[in-house]
Amino acid sequence: MSMDAADARREDLLSALEVIEQQPLAERATAYAALHDELARRLESAPPDRSA
Repeated sequence: MSMDAADARREDLLSALEVIEQQPLAERATAYAALHDELARRLESAPPDRSA
């Protein structure tokens, strides 16, 4: 992944976190859980890192 793509993903994550933080407290847990599930799906579907 290029640095531009990594930067874009980082910005997307920060934007999602900002949106979550603006929600009422009662809704944040659900939003964080959904974000967690999405990130976990991305990690599980990513190709293995063979450089490690």
